[in-house]
Amino acid sequence: MQRRHDRKASKNKDQFTEQDKRSRINHSKRSVGKHEVWSWTTATKQSLCLMWQKVKAQLMLSMSFLVAVFCYCRGLYSFLAQLVKWWSNYLKRKLIRNLSVLTEVDLLGYSAREWKGETKQAKHMREAYEELFWNCHIKYLRQVRRDNYCVLRAVLFQIFSQGIPFPSWMKERDILKLPEKLLYSQGCNWIQQYSFGPERYTGPNAFGKLRKCMETLKTNWAEISATKDHEERGNMCNTLFSDESKEHKLYEAIKFIMLYEVVEAYEQIKNRGEAIHNLFSLLLARDSSSDPLSFMMNHLNSIGDSICLDQVELLLLGYLLEVKIRIYRLHRFNTEEFQVNCPDEYQRDWNEISLLTEDDHYYHIPLFRT
Repeated sequence: MQRRHDRKASKNKDQFTEQDKRSRINHSKRSVGKHEVWSWTTATKQSLCLMWQKVKAQLMLSMSFLVAVFCYCRGLYSFLAQLVKWWSNYLKRKLIRNLSVLTEVDLLGYSAREWKGETKQAKHMREAYEELFWNCHIKYLRQVRRDNYCVLRAVLFQIFSQGIPFPSWMKERDILKLPEKLLYSQGCNWIQQYSFGPERYTGPNAFGKLRKCMETLKTNWAEISATKDHEERGNMCNTLFSDESKEHKLYEAIKFIMLYEVVEAYEQIKNRGEAIHNLFSLLLARDSSSDPLSFMMNHLNSIGDSICLDQVELLLLGYLLEVKIRIYRLHRFNTEEFQVNCPDEYQRDWNEISLLTEDDHYYHIPLFRT
């Protein structure tokens, strides 16, 4: 019995030992498997980390490049936008500065923009504009540059744009010889003190400059008045009144013609006692223009520079150019002076032009529509 028991115990011990071995082997295999899995996972993670680091570096580099490109393009766009804006504004200023008579605008629209608010003056001006629109058939206006050549510009522009020819006396005389006649025939050496508007020039070259002004007036007037096509004549006027240098020569020529006619009238009174038009009597009756020299020094020399034409000089202007100038004076609305004619005595065959003013200083061109 004892031996059987020992053999059984030995057998059980051997079985236990065998199981333990298998268990250890299985445990070792599992340990190896776990280690292999952990190693593979670690390697994968490390690979992914290395790959991410490389990709991240590339992404960061790409993003930096894209940001740099974006910033550059944005800066370039801003620069180009500013350049285009500057160039557009420059051209706009250039055109506006050079175009001294603007294209037509709606009369009531202009009134609403210029005279906003409910002040007494604003209401008065709006009522005056409405009177022009409804009862005078003035539907549009052309704005004229606000400087001290304003009234001369508004008058000459209409004479040229309507194709009005030379006045009758100008057809009989060569106006190019007027400076020479005044200086040499009538001995007016004081003409050297003549000022050309904002160009306060005096001296011996005044004669030559006056001659050029007369040439500019005669050439352009003859060329434009000979053009029968209305649209072509309008284009010629727009071109002429966009050239500041030529414009000023036109106005200085008109000023000189006014001076020349005052000298002629003064000489008639002084030497022969001949009757003269009452316009000259009225002009020479002023203390500031009792003779041609004082008229030039105190009035003409400042026109275009610091003053505009006054009422008496407007009368003289209409008379010399042989045009009836009808002036709508808006600040005189509801009075007898709302509409005036310069001169008040005119020939039936004279052409008519119109001016519109809010203050007797700056003038615009009214346009009629029936």
